[in-house]
Amino acid sequence: MPLPLQIILPILTFVLGAVLGLFICKKLVSKQLKENPPINKDMIRAMYRSMGRTPTEANVNQTMRAIQDAQKKSRK
Repeated sequence: MPLPLQIILPILTFVLGAVLGLFICKKLVSKQLKENPPINKDMIRAMYRSMGRTPTEANVNQTMRAIQDAQKKSRK
């Protein structure tokens, strides 16, 4: 195999693999976010209503903080 081809082919393969990996990763992340959206305050309010409770803003904020703290602890 000629020397220029030995130099260009691995570089081209690496770039192609990186671009392909980026698109696959982006598609998987968007699919996960579509299937499992992040929890927001409206979801917490709906959860309180489904339990038969009237959600106050303090309850919603406390629950959001508890969820965020639990996520921070699980990442460590």
